Amino acid sequence: MPLFGISDGNLSSIAQIDFSSEKALQTLIEANLEVVFNSRLVASEFPTGPQHGGRIDTLAISEDNSPVIIEYKKPASSELINQSLFYLSWINDHRGDFEMAVQKTVKKKVEVDWSHVRVICIAPNYKKFDLYAVQVMGADIELWTYRFYKQFIYLEEVLQKSYASATAESPSDKNPIMVAAGKKAAATRMTGQYSFEEHLSGKPEKIRDLALAIQEFIVGLDPAIEEVPKKLYIAYRISQNIVCMELHMQKIILFLKLDTKVVTGPAGISRDVSSIGHFGTGDLEVTIKNASDFESAKPFIEKAYQRVGG
Repeated sequence: MPLFGISDGNLSSIAQIDFSSEKALQTLIEANLEVVFNSRLVASEFPTGPQHGGRIDTLAISEDNSPVIIEYKKPASSELINQSLFYLSWINDHRGDFEMAVQKTVKKKVEVDWSHVRVICIAPNYKKFDLYAVQVMGADIELWTYRFYKQFIYLEEVLQKSYASATAESPSDKNPIMVAAGKKAAATRMTGQYSFEEHLSGKPEKIRDLALAIQEFIVGLDPAIEEVPKKLYIAYRISQNIVCMELHMQKIILFLKLDTKVVTGPAGISRDVSSIGHFGTGDLEVTIKNASDFESAKPFIEKAYQRVGG
C-alpha cells in the first residue's frame, strides 16, 4: 500500500524499507508491547524444553490476564503458521510453566485467564494457501502484516481468528501433525470459551435489547473489531481492548479505553475509575440504563475506538 507525505499541499511518496533481521522486528515489538497490543512481556525466546526443542519468540500476558504468544517472520513462510499452531497446543498442555514465568516477571499476583489464549503471527505477507489452512483448521490465530518505513511501522490484521469447527477437513498438503495440533488447540479453546448469549441469559428484555444495540454499534465501527466474551464481561478490541461491557439486571456498564485526565465522560452517567478496582479494562466508566444514556455514550465509544488506533 503506497503512502505519501504531505508538505505545503504537495504529496511525496514514502519509501518502504525492511528490518535487518527478524530479531530487529521482535525487539521493536517487545519494547512496545503495551502500546501495540496492551500486553506485558513475560519472556523473550521462551524455551519449550528439551523434549519439544522449540523457543517461543515472545511470550506475554494481555490486559485481560490471558496468555499471548507472538511469532515473527521477515519473509512469508508457512513455517510461521506451523510453529504458532505447535506453541498454541504446547501452552495449553503446560499451563503451569506459563503461570510460573508470569509470577517471576509480573510484580503482583496474577490469576491467568485460560479461556482465551491469544496467538499473533507477524509477517510482511502470507501465502493464500496459509490463509485458507488457518481458516479450515479452526485455529485460534491472528495473522498480522507489517510495512516498515523510515519513521513509522504500519500493522494490519489480515485474518481474524477462525472459529470454524475443530473437526473441519484440513488441506491434504498440510503437515498432518500440525493439523492435529491446530484441531486440538481449537477444541481446547472452544471448551473454555464464554459466549455473548450467556451474558444475555436471565437479563430483562430491556437490558437484552440495550446490549444488542451496543454490540451492533461497536462492531459496526470497524469490521476488524473482535468481540471476546469473558466470564464477567465482554471485551471489544482490535489490537487491544477498546471497550468492555458488563451486563447487570438494571443497567449496563461500559469501561472505555480513554485517558480520564484528557476526556470527561457524559455528564451524570460516567466517572473516572482509573484508581478504582474493576473487572475489564478502561478508565472511563459509563453506566447505561436506557436508550438516552446510550446515545450520550456513543461519541465516547467512538473516541475510544479512535484512541486505540481505528
